[in-house]
Amino acid sequence: MDEAPDIVHVRAQKTSCPFCRFCQMITGMDFETDAPQIILNAEEARVLGCLMEKCFTTPDAYPLTFNGVISACNQKTNRVPVVDFDEDVVAEAIEGLREKQLALRVDGAGSRVQKYRHRIDERLGLSNASQALLAVLLLRGPQTAGELRTRTERMHAFATIELVEREITEAAEDCELPLWRRLPQAPGQKEARFTHLLFGEQAVPTGTSADVSVATLVQPAVAAAQQRTQRINDLEARVDLLESQLGVLKQQFEDFCQQFD
Repeated sequence: MDEAPDIVHVRAQKTSCPFCRFCQMITGMDFETDAPQIILNAEEARVLGCLMEKCFTTPDAYPLTFNGVISACNQKTNRVPVVDFDEDVVAEAIEGLREKQLALRVDGAGSRVQKYRHRIDERLGLSNASQALLAVLLLRGPQTAGELRTRTERMHAFATIELVEREITEAAEDCELPLWRRLPQAPGQKEARFTHLLFGEQAVPTGTSADVSVATLVQPAVAAAQQRTQRINDLEARVDLLESQLGVLKQQFEDFCQQFD
């Protein structure tokens, strides 16, 4: 039986994603306003970042199919680190985002293909500019204001670095949940970096190496994918062994039967 599509509860505020107004029309219900702080794991952060990015960069293919989400997660460019998520990892991440009201399954009229879109604009009321910044932080880890300006160009054009910093400041003031933070400037770094807080504030590094923090936070996602791959390999090995043993038993049975021919 096909899974029932999500029921959209939309908060009465500005929306920037073209699909949000469609979802508002088909439900006519209010978004819950007492939801707890958003805490994502690394897999959920990657999926959410991909949905946010593709909403801007490939609108004709958005919402994304399940296979489209997998491809976006495992993309070799604009991803730090590059991962190799399998279907189980992505499916669990999508379900986690749906439970947190950050992703929505969309069923098109006459189509049996399940598609997914993000709900970050509904959940937090972020502008296009803030969504672009958050998407880059989710997909690439801590960034300087200059890096954010460059790497958001396909999603939103910031004329100056000062406008990036202004957007970060204003969004942090307007957003009801912790969104991002400026990291302490590490020795040897010319500029401070910004990081998102969707892993939880306790996960934000207080030391000097932002790069180490990115690797540390994403390790669970990579480890989960590797563990699933190992389990599959183990199961395949057991099946091969059982088939071999079955073949031996079959031959022994045939040899036994021949004694009575």
